[in-house]
Amino acid sequence: MALRRLLHIAAALAAAAAPAAAFYLPGLAPVNFCEAGKEKPECKSGIELFVNRLDSVESVLPYEYTAFDFCQAEGKKRPSENLGQVLFGERIEPSPYRFTFNKKETCKSVCTKTYDTTKPEDKQKLDFLKKSMLLNYQHHWIVDNMPVTWCYDVEDGQRFCNPGFPIGCYITEDGRPKDACVINSEFHEKDTFYIFNHVDIKIYYHVVENEALGARLVAAKLEPKSYKHTHPDNPDCSGVPMDISNKASGEVKIAYTYSVTFHEEKNIRWASRWDYILESMPHTHIQWFSIMNSLVIVLFLSGMVAMIMLRTLHKDIARYNQMDSTEDAQEEFGWKLVHGDIFRPPRKGMLLSVFLGSGTQILIMTFVTLFFACLGFLSPANRGALMTCAVVLWVLLGTPAGYVAARFYKSFGGEKWKTNVLLTSFLCPGIVFADFFIMNLILWGEGSSAAIPFGTLVAILALWFCISVPLTFIGAYFGFKKNAIEHPVRTNQIPRQIPEQSFYTKPLPGIIMGGILPFGCIFIQLFFILNSIWSHQMYYMFGFLFLVFIILVITCSEATILLCYFHLCAEDYHWQWRSFLTSGFTAVYFLIYAIHYFFSKLQITGTASTILYFGYTMIMVLIFFLFTGTIGFFACFWFVTKIYSVVKVD
Repeated sequence: MALRRLLHIAAALAAAAAPAAAFYLPGLAPVNFCEAGKEKPECKSGIELFVNRLDSVESVLPYEYTAFDFCQAEGKKRPSENLGQVLFGERIEPSPYRFTFNKKETCKSVCTKTYDTTKPEDKQKLDFLKKSMLLNYQHHWIVDNMPVTWCYDVEDGQRFCNPGFPIGCYITEDGRPKDACVINSEFHEKDTFYIFNHVDIKIYYHVVENEALGARLVAAKLEPKSYKHTHPDNPDCSGVPMDISNKASGEVKIAYTYSVTFHEEKNIRWASRWDYILESMPHTHIQWFSIMNSLVIVLFLSGMVAMIMLRTLHKDIARYNQMDSTEDAQEEFGWKLVHGDIFRPPRKGMLLSVFLGSGTQILIMTFVTLFFACLGFLSPANRGALMTCAVVLWVLLGTPAGYVAARFYKSFGGEKWKTNVLLTSFLCPGIVFADFFIMNLILWGEGSSAAIPFGTLVAILALWFCISVPLTFIGAYFGFKKNAIEHPVRTNQIPRQIPEQSFYTKPLPGIIMGGILPFGCIFIQLFFILNSIWSHQMYYMFGFLFLVFIILVITCSEATILLCYFHLCAEDYHWQWRSFLTSGFTAVYFLIYAIHYFFSKLQITGTASTILYFGYTMIMVLIFFLFTGTIGFFACFWFVTKIYSVVKVD
């Protein structure tokens, strides 16, 4: 709700500042339309319809519009896409559908496609069309930067507005209608495809208060229909549906047509034109309570943890500082015992420092991206902005990554600074890029629109090598130049022996327990995020996501500090890796949830789609592991430094 209000404010500001185009938020500038013959420089009559890639919930492979044999727009220039759109596989192209504002069109012919099944080329095109109908591929059309929606009734009298509509549908061999075939009782022929070759488009507009400006479009809805046009040159949009038998042979003719009507809508303003789509999204109503519930539980737990820690620690510190006599000093116990080993460098300090550098980069990137998203800059109206913002920030945040990695590596007593800088620059980004490149090869092989063009791949490598790597080197230079982090207590030369640990204070049980609490506060949001990625639903609850991000940081910190305290009391001083892995284990729960989501919620079929799902999931898991692990380490580092600086040590 909070984000939607911000979107309204942002859009209202954009609408109010009509002459001052410089003040528009990106993707939120209104366009005015007027009837033919009344055009002005600030008001046009032609309405263009753009087509985006086609995708399916049953396949991870999207295809661009031109991959199918639909009516094409001749000689029109396609709009340029930003980096985020290219990475997400969006391919926006002009379409042959063109309207004039407030001019009604009825059953207008677009083109007719003829397939001769005896010709291999035609048969291949028709088979691809059939396969896409079988997998329920969806069109995504855009008018005035708004998705053209198909609204229909779902259970409980609710109306769902889908920002896409299917190419067609299929009746199985046993006469069972699949997907959209349930909408029409005339779709009944067994083992037959029905193609939606006609659309009834309704465009709703709102007349601007200042009449001179014209009107603004507030919604575009359509209804897909199927007609077997007997006279393709002079269609009348009536009669039986356009069926294509699975065993069809000979000549198949498909005539594409459309009708368009315009309706004035006084109640919807331009600033709130996305509301009807967002409000109809499934699950959003039910989940508000669940999200609030999880936040309350997490806040309550945080309060409990903080209270126990403060009270127990306060007593410990007071008791340790009262021990003045030598006899008492002989009987030291608890976490004070390990003061001479607490800052002993960890094993594999190089790897830990590299992980911390990359984790810091991801942590700052996530915070800034979500902050901008909350302000409405990265709304669904501004396509690809979220991904573009994240990639650009990651590239520019090489300096903090290099600095943090160098600072901690130096404090761990490391001297191979060149290796440290190179690993920070290339290890984690290299793993992500290698995974991404393999996924891209699969997409290339499948001819999908999600395959990143070679030029974009070169551009990403250039951003990495020419901007991110030099910035990492600069950060590392300053990190190594500074004096090593001063610890409040000296480290003994001989390491202390760690006593036999009970089951609960052994490393593995603590690490497994540590990830449960942070995961508990994010899994509801995780459901929405996975839905937006794999089920192609819009994600817009950035306000809540930002709140959950803050809660996640607090929970990771407190769970790690609590377990760290118990281990120190059990005289186990190996806290560095354990703190990183305790909160980092949340990523393992994320992976388990992603596997559960794949088998229970998705209907993905095909080997390529399955490999792609798990390939991209592994990238997300790695990023999440570095992100949560870094939070845990910093929290524990701050805690250990704090408690040993206030206790008197001889």
